[in-house]
Amino acid sequence: MSEQLQGVTHSESTPGKTPKRAALSSWIGSALEYYDFAVYGTAAALVLNHLFFPADTSPGIAILAAMGTVGVAYVVRPLGALIMGPLGDRYGRKFVLMLCLFLIGASTFAVGCLPTFDQVGYLAPALLVLCRVIQGLSASGEQSSAISVSLEHADERHRAFTASWTLHGTQFGTLLATGVFIPFTLFLSEDALMSWGWRVPFWLSAAVVLVAFLIRRGLEEPPAFRENKEAVAGAASPLAMTLRYHKAAVARVAIAAMINSVNIVFTVWALSFATNIVGLDRSTVLLVPVVANLVALIAIPLSGMLADRIGRRPVFIMGAIGGGLAMNGYLGAIYSGNWTMIFFMGVLMSGLLYSMGNAVWPAFYAEMFPTSVRVTGLALGTQIGFAVSGGFVPVIASALAGDQGDQWMKVSIFVGVVCVISALVAMTAKETKALTLDEIDALHTAGGEAADLAAASKASEAQLAAQ
Repeated sequence: MSEQLQGVTHSESTPGKTPKRAALSSWIGSALEYYDFAVYGTAAALVLNHLFFPADTSPGIAILAAMGTVGVAYVVRPLGALIMGPLGDRYGRKFVLMLCLFLIGASTFAVGCLPTFDQVGYLAPALLVLCRVIQGLSASGEQSSAISVSLEHADERHRAFTASWTLHGTQFGTLLATGVFIPFTLFLSEDALMSWGWRVPFWLSAAVVLVAFLIRRGLEEPPAFRENKEAVAGAASPLAMTLRYHKAAVARVAIAAMINSVNIVFTVWALSFATNIVGLDRSTVLLVPVVANLVALIAIPLSGMLADRIGRRPVFIMGAIGGGLAMNGYLGAIYSGNWTMIFFMGVLMSGLLYSMGNAVWPAFYAEMFPTSVRVTGLALGTQIGFAVSGGFVPVIASALAGDQGDQWMKVSIFVGVVCVISALVAMTAKETKALTLDEIDALHTAGGEAADLAAASKASEAQLAAQ
């Protein structure tokens, strides 16, 4: 990773800017966040439906219940955005990054310690949901703060590339989570996997928390935030400013963010469909996202570079439409049991096409907001979109697939329609690749908001003078 980040290191001579450290910090935090989410999603598809619900529950209902617990963390993420977003804009991106780091790490570790339904009855799924709620609340602040800090530390000509490392971290975390489960499914007996083997991947999150803490403790707040903090010290809360002046941008981001439906179906529902309905080999199916994520580790920084050259909007739109349409081929390949096509379509859909949109949205969405409300606006927009896609898509997909779970064509059509809608909404956004962050602030801060900020700045200066 260090070699690939050389393209952003030359701007570290700019006073206060440390793009390499900021990108690394964002990368490791996102890796932890999505390791936790992917570990849970994988476990929900493979074992949690057996361990945390009554034994006499039908397979389809147990899968639906497990998918519901996956969705809980996404549903509460907008609430987390209401809390964590304003904290990031008021008290600092680093403050929120450190807070979320320990919350999400602790809740993930706790999942590995939970008793099962056979041990404590309905208290087991209740505790499982509680851990997922904490994960969701913390994840909403982690990602938006990480993106903001990397974008604001970046060299102006490489903002999309630098911010893309946040999503590179998500792919690595997803890859790591899936990869960790493979040896347990290959070398452990069914009894060992169900009794203790499934717990170990959750406990391993503690090591990622430690590494992330060591990297983040030396990170400085970006200059743009420090300057903005003094200028708007007396202004209304970031949440109030966002809801008053940036509602359209929040809505645009929320709808565009629903391209996450591709990833949710790929990593959660399709895995359950392949193993529980079609009956494909569990360990081999787990290799598909591993290979796709390996390709994504290359595709994401390249797509970020492309977005810095031709623009955020065209790269995002190509990724959204391409990934959504490719879902039909992937699910069809699973249903036919054609392993060659399963791997080919999985890599094409997730590793290449979806990764284009995934790489560029950090800069694309974040540049829709000025520095004063960037974390709040980004958190609200993305978490609403992720709540809809992550919280409801697994359940909707399970419902569309029918009682037997084999109506995959309906699922693929649903994902395709969602992605086309996201692309159409993205077309309404302004292209910001040629603008500096100061110019973006000026673009998004006008009229009443500019007057409010100017008044707050004067009040702050007067208060300092009086002291």
